[in-house]
Amino acid sequence: MRRRTAVGGAIGLVVFLSTIVWAGDKKAKPSPVVDSGSFGVFVKGQRVLTESFHIEDQSGLSVIKSQLKEGTGASIFQKCELAITSSGELIRYEWNQEAGGSLTVLPSNDFLIEKITAGANGKASEQPFLMPTTSPILDNNFFVLREVLAWRYLAATCKPEGCRSDAAEFGVLVPQDHVSQRVRLEAVGEEKVAIHGVQRDLLKIKLSGESLEWMLWVDPKDQFKLMRVAIPADDTEVVRD
Repeated sequence: MRRRTAVGGAIGLVVFLSTIVWAGDKKAKPSPVVDSGSFGVFVKGQRVLTESFHIEDQSGLSVIKSQLKEGTGASIFQKCELAITSSGELIRYEWNQEAGGSLTVLPSNDFLIEKITAGANGKASEQPFLMPTTSPILDNNFFVLREVLAWRYLAATCKPEGCRSDAAEFGVLVPQDHVSQRVRLEAVGEEKVAIHGVQRDLLKIKLSGESLEWMLWVDPKDQFKLMRVAIPADDTEVVRD
């Protein structure tokens, strides 16, 4: 499964979380593990993917790892790893799949370069992008990267006392599609949403772009973690397990 979901995200997670999550407690110290868990991806009510992810602070460097399995199976068929600084500067992004093929995105002279290998014996190629090294990376199927994008948006609009509803635009890179595009995020407001039968007061964020309209729900009471995603055009729902 390879859905075309052209959105992206990267942020200095340490900066955001220290500003928002721990601002109310001067004595509290953030754990190296920022978030960890899994998302179930459902199309027309049927589970088609499980994404397991881990976000960790490594001395000011944020490392985001994710892997995809079909349904609830045990076989990993795609995985990625993103490393960024606390100011959102890209260090490295890597993606590969079990069937062969891989890619890497690196900073190059204040811009980005993508190195692509089509298969185990494939010839490597390169594609430059005239985008700043702080550009969010948001690859296909990895919803944890949507969480990171939401955090980047919230870092600019939230304070410990609350969040504004200002919209913000980002130029993002989608490595698997070898394209860049602009997306827009806007906080809609808080809603009561049932997650596994439990009602939660979640902040709803609209994510839109060219031929794209998603809804994200994050939990202000649990470090703004992504809890649910709705993609009406694809009859797709993503829910944290």
